Amino acid sequence: MFIQSKKIWIADQFTAAIVEVTGDKITDILPYGSVSTDIDYGELRIVPGFLDVHCHGAYGFDTNDANEEGLRNWSKGIVSEGVTGFLPTTITQSEEVLTKAVANVARVMEDGYEGAEILGIHFEGPYLDMDYKGAQPEQYIVKPNLQQFMRYQEAAGGKIRYVTMATERDENFALTHYLAEHGIVVSIGHSAATYDQAVMAYAHGARSMTHVYNGMAPFNHRANGLVGAACRIRTMYGEVICDGNHSTLAALNNYFMTKGPDYCIMISDALMAKGSPVGSRYLFGGNEIEVYPDGSAHLVSSGTLSGSTLKLNDGLRILVEEALVPFHYAINSCTCNPARCIGVDDRKGCIGVGKDADLVVLESDYQVHQTYCMGKAQLNQ
Repeated sequence: MFIQSKKIWIADQFTAAIVEVTGDKITDILPYGSVSTDIDYGELRIVPGFLDVHCHGAYGFDTNDANEEGLRNWSKGIVSEGVTGFLPTTITQSEEVLTKAVANVARVMEDGYEGAEILGIHFEGPYLDMDYKGAQPEQYIVKPNLQQFMRYQEAAGGKIRYVTMATERDENFALTHYLAEHGIVVSIGHSAATYDQAVMAYAHGARSMTHVYNGMAPFNHRANGLVGAACRIRTMYGEVICDGNHSTLAALNNYFMTKGPDYCIMISDALMAKGSPVGSRYLFGGNEIEVYPDGSAHLVSSGTLSGSTLKLNDGLRILVEEALVPFHYAINSCTCNPARCIGVDDRKGCIGVGKDADLVVLESDYQVHQTYCMGKAQLNQ
């Protein structure tokens, strides 16, 4: 199959070109107009498929539900926002619930599904700080425990590849060391770590931070906190919820422009409420949440912000058109940066020969015209 457009994102720029897709791979990139094409997208932009490494659920399903069909429906649905790969993300709960949750993801990955590729599991909690727990249920928060984590990973068939935890609670960095040595990303989050403690966590293998600005020690010019560390440690990845609710547009611009184009990661942190109408209520980690008119989700009991319903194509629009972040910074944050962070950049994250044929065709208003997952068109046109 030959796909043509005057605006294909290659080598950090839009280029007039033809992409040849054979099976699930990109097998050639050709000059625009050089061969007969199957599909000509004209002026529509074609970018790499989006990757969401922090998302709890959508369409009434939450990762902790351990429901196979719910997960399959999720993977099929999120292609509508351009997502071609994701990490289903847990929330703090009992060991029994979390064991079933990760086993369910592993089972679906092994048995087969359609749509966006499940790239592994993001294990958020239960190893968090009480003061920065956010909407995570405090009764199940525990200190990092290597033996317990090994039980979770066994249940997951080795598919946990990203762990959010408060590294300052990890005694002697035992779990941090283990994860880093086994190629699992350690992300500091829901943490009260000081700037110095964050530097030490980096020295012991931590390589990312979970939803920068949210659930962490804030920046002060005399006590720089985790936010300060997120900006200063140049090669530390940092997730950011780009919905304009969790952080102001100015805060998004400040972080992206400080960090540069290579280490920011856009995430949705989306809940099961994604895709549901305003006013819908759900249980998240045992706590009731409600969808507000601006698309944000809040705890009913306290009004506290609790995850989002963000679509990644909307996040891209917000970053570029409202936060005024340069396009290549923004597109990297949902393509090549997360791919590199979780170690799938050998096949994901950019448009090039030998890469997976994961492509998103965008309208001028950032609506998704078509998504290709491993060479297969996902949306009816």
